[in-house]
Amino acid sequence: MPDLSALFDPKGIIITGVSNHPGKFGFVTLHHLLVSGYEGSIFPVSREPGEVLGLPVLGSIDDVPDGGADMVFICTPTSLNEGLLRQAAAKGVTAAFCAAGGYREAGPEGAETEQRLIALCDELGIALAGPNGQGVVSTPSNMCAQIVAPYAPAGKIAIASQSGNFVSSFLNLAHHTGVGVSRAVAAGNAAVLGIADYLEYFSDDPETAVSLAYIESVDDGRELFERIRPLSERKPIVVVKGGASDAGARAAASHTGALASDDAVFDGMCRQAGVIRARDVEEAFEAAATFATQPLPAGDRVVVVTTVGGWGVAAVDAMADTRLSPTPLPVGLMAAIDEKLPPRWSKNNPIDMAGGETRDTVPEILQLAAQHADVDAVVYLGAGIQSNTARMLRDGRFFPEHGLERIADFHERQDTRYAEAAAEISEATGTPIMVATELANARPDNPAPAAIRAAGKMCHASAGRAVRSLHHMAGYSAWRRARGI
Repeated sequence: MPDLSALFDPKGIIITGVSNHPGKFGFVTLHHLLVSGYEGSIFPVSREPGEVLGLPVLGSIDDVPDGGADMVFICTPTSLNEGLLRQAAAKGVTAAFCAAGGYREAGPEGAETEQRLIALCDELGIALAGPNGQGVVSTPSNMCAQIVAPYAPAGKIAIASQSGNFVSSFLNLAHHTGVGVSRAVAAGNAAVLGIADYLEYFSDDPETAVSLAYIESVDDGRELFERIRPLSERKPIVVVKGGASDAGARAAASHTGALASDDAVFDGMCRQAGVIRARDVEEAFEAAATFATQPLPAGDRVVVVTTVGGWGVAAVDAMADTRLSPTPLPVGLMAAIDEKLPPRWSKNNPIDMAGGETRDTVPEILQLAAQHADVDAVVYLGAGIQSNTARMLRDGRFFPEHGLERIADFHERQDTRYAEAAAEISEATGTPIMVATELANARPDNPAPAAIRAAGKMCHASAGRAVRSLHHMAGYSAWRRARGI
């Protein structure tokens, strides 16, 4: 396993192929490094020296100070790259990201060129990411070395993908949810470094709580299994796989130049290795975001807390095809809730408050449920309803008269308080409290989802999506318990 610290936390970066053209990869990479706030040394290199974005452009890597950089980002044609790597290694570079295409994915001639690249990196001791990749992100180093956007908020999710586009998808979802990223890398053709290498690095990375991977092809299934099984014991690994269908497998082959593995075998490998397999990109990211922001449940027993009945029914229905169970309310818990709600409440799980909540009711019910020994997780539905009313009051023509400003302020304070309480109670009790509301998508500025984001938690857009993420967490927790971890 090569040391990847120079790839994710380099002290200096050489960029080859830099030009003044804002559409060229070299320019874009330089721009993204500068605007992301990378504080290490940057050495743009081109055949045409000058100045780009305020930095002097060197005519050769030979002009880089010895030891000034430990990473090179390659944006030049294949014919130049072997020579550039030799020059970079002579300067102390130990990691490279090759964004250039024209290798294995381009046909037999490109495959031969890629084999020479592999042999050269082995000779030089360079950890090579790519080729044919879009870049690498490391928020602890304020580094966005990519030929595309976006960057991402800082967080605890580390991403490795055989498709650069899905790196962008995950980073977009990080922006949307507010649950951030520690590292992200597009493996490209994975000529030297593969997904397992990145997952191994992430498993020891103190900046990372959960790994998230997109995989299209597996060259050696046994090797992958043997490598990732011990990694799952350290941190959760969430995987979404392309090429699951026959048509998808053919598409993956044309994309990466490698054949997809048998899907049934891959699925079995995930189950045995404790890897969480998600059905699509959204489910994968939301599962990873939940792992990154919630404690693991101790079991499968779930209590649903809702302000209205229909949402609770939907949550229970969503558990039907999962390992989760809407647990019957223990007698003591039911009696305690009975003291907080009017007689019309459901007296069942889901706990339907039936509109009986007062200023303190929601935090009190969440506390009672989360702290109970017979409850492993809580799903809270209905956050943001009061603020939705407040928004309509504020937007209406009667505002702020008739006491509307006062009541709108109250509604918004309450929703903020409920959201903050959910996060605080979860942390205090060690019980996951999943908050779900469609306002996470429809009105992300609503005080409820906004407060959840501010607390660093994942706000799911529906009860079903919250339940699915909780199902993945409960399954991983059970896998660990079965191994005495």
